[in-house]
Amino acid sequence: MGIAIMDQTGFNKSKFGPDVHGFNHLKALHWNHRPAALYQMSLERGEGEIADGGALVVKTGQHTGRSAQDKFIVRDATTENTIWWDNNKSITAEQFDNLYEDMKAHTEGRELFIQDLHGGADVTHRLPTRVYTELAWHSLFIQNLLIEPPAEDLKNFNPEFVIVNLPSFKASPERHGSRTETIIAVNFARKIVLIGGTSYAGETKKSVFSMLNYTLPAKNVMPMHCSVNVGNKNDSAVFFGLSGTGKTTLSADPNRTLVGDDEHGWSENGVFNFEGGCYAKMINLSEEA
Repeated sequence: MGIAIMDQTGFNKSKFGPDVHGFNHLKALHWNHRPAALYQMSLERGEGEIADGGALVVKTGQHTGRSAQDKFIVRDATTENTIWWDNNKSITAEQFDNLYEDMKAHTEGRELFIQDLHGGADVTHRLPTRVYTELAWHSLFIQNLLIEPPAEDLKNFNPEFVIVNLPSFKASPERHGSRTETIIAVNFARKIVLIGGTSYAGETKKSVFSMLNYTLPAKNVMPMHCSVNVGNKNDSAVFFGLSGTGKTTLSADPNRTLVGDDEHGWSENGVFNFEGGCYAKMINLSEEA
């Protein structure tokens, strides 16, 4: 289909390739690599280093958290009456299209990593998600965070939602409608999120949650920012709270099974985790604390 890629590595390549999303003339494409390979590639590419104990340590540059002021949603017929515009910034469909075209052009001659994953553990309501990244550790991050499909399903994996994360791309306020060179552009109609100008990987995580938070209520599924555990009588306990208020701590109970610690949905099938695990904050952790 007109795609030219010098080198492809990895496993379980989907028949729905990057050309479906307009990516052509890539130097290399790395499909669904396992954690050990991504760990090694991150080191070889100079993206991080090994800490005492073996953990991969990376620096995210000037952005050490999410850039909420640089997030924009395409305002169109789909979102006009479904987004709280008093509390969200908008761009036009044309500005989004310009950004997408410019980001695709930016990838020519470069390497991209692909992860094909699911957002949400409920089989009925999960969101097949493809994440394109230019950093190996970003691919490792999201591969660890979301839910991996069985290997046999990946060859026919057709993503419903696409995230493109290119930290080296700089947005143009004049052309793309951004505030700065950093942009997180959300198109709910096309189910695409474009991220540029920031290396903070949490933008990718939040993009998955944003799409689920938008699409699930229409399916009569309630998205919740909470932790959940369940007892031996299948009784769920739900802990709501803002970040840093103790959801993870409270849900960790030796007598109950942990479902998850951050983002969940409540469907006709029960309560389910958006993520593939539990991610406790480690900052300032000590035996005393």
